[in-house]
Amino acid sequence: MDIFLITTILVLVSALFGYVNTRFIRLPNTIGLTVITIVFTLAVFAISAVDSTLLDAERYILEHIDFKSLLLDTMLGFLLFAGALHTDLEKLRAQRWPVLAFATFGVLVSTFLVGGATYMLLPLLGLQVDFIYCLLFGSLISPTDPIAVLGILKKAGAPKKLEIKIVGESLFNDGVGVVIFLTIFGLASGSGEPFSLAHVAELFIHEVAGGLLLGLALGWVTYRMMRSIDDYSIEVIITLATVMTGIVLSQYLHVSGPLAMVAAGLMIGGPRTRSAAMSEITETYVDRFWELLDVLLNTILFVLVGMEILVLDLESPYVIAGVVMIPITLLCRHISLFLPVKIFEKRLDFVPHTHLMMTWGGLRGAISIALALGLTQDMHRDLFLVVTYIVVIFSIIVQGLSVETLVGRLRKGWN
Repeated sequence: MDIFLITTILVLVSALFGYVNTRFIRLPNTIGLTVITIVFTLAVFAISAVDSTLLDAERYILEHIDFKSLLLDTMLGFLLFAGALHTDLEKLRAQRWPVLAFATFGVLVSTFLVGGATYMLLPLLGLQVDFIYCLLFGSLISPTDPIAVLGILKKAGAPKKLEIKIVGESLFNDGVGVVIFLTIFGLASGSGEPFSLAHVAELFIHEVAGGLLLGLALGWVTYRMMRSIDDYSIEVIITLATVMTGIVLSQYLHVSGPLAMVAAGLMIGGPRTRSAAMSEITETYVDRFWELLDVLLNTILFVLVGMEILVLDLESPYVIAGVVMIPITLLCRHISLFLPVKIFEKRLDFVPHTHLMMTWGGLRGAISIALALGLTQDMHRDLFLVVTYIVVIFSIIVQGLSVETLVGRLRKGWN
């Protein structure tokens, strides 16, 4: 009953906040829901001085939800599949090498840059943190969030060449980022095998390559099944079963579920697969189903992101560190993108100011918060959770709201 009650409350709150945003505020859903939920939670704090009923209800929900597990083990697979299903595979294939460089080299470089900067900054605020924990923070804040990026970029009207780079990077770099995070987490916690380059390579190949192979296998089976029938209702159910089975198998096989779902979504959503396996009516129903599910899960997810403010330990040094880390994380991302952009910009005809647009348009989101929630107290969980939350909220609200303006200012150079 608890699960059904909590789900009901979350869907109800999401519907009400979504209505308020659509009817009155009219911000992009990701931004609007986050802002409304934070404002609502702060109002609940104020009201709790008189009546704590609403505050107790919010705390009850958070206490009974493992946000990290819910997002990384379940919701992320559905959301990435939906995003990949509607990504132009042909354009992504043309940009595969820069996307690969951004999602691997870029994330790794950013991890060490952010970790080093954090290690040097925190003592100035009276906070002593070992380098390995700062590096752990660098790994969780470096990946951009496809969930936050996808909807905002489409509305901004960025050139398709640029959009596919940012979206493609965001679809893949969270899987790479999680692998880096887990490797450093194992080293920091002292659990697992001794650290070595061979062990890192083995983990990377197993998680990343294994996830991609699982996704391609599931995509191929799904394609063959859909090609052999013509019943849109059953074909929609087959795609749903593909995602749910993929999530379970990835956990059992210890491979990257997010990357498996990206691979499966790209394969099923590719133009050749669509033309060979889906009738026009099937294509319409599959697209509409996954668009609706994507909107529902996104709505619930960003309501939960807003509610997570309740678990923060808002000490002054933590808040100051979070504010200072905003420009530092942006600068580190800019530097990490510089070399890949320079290598590929002439050969693949990058639009002007690609590095600037990818820096500002690469939003952080719920994945970073989920990873921060997985830290232990020995890893300075309270500190890094506050810093992560501040960086993510700035990214979603300030960067998200200004992406369209930045696109408008740079448009002259693209025409």
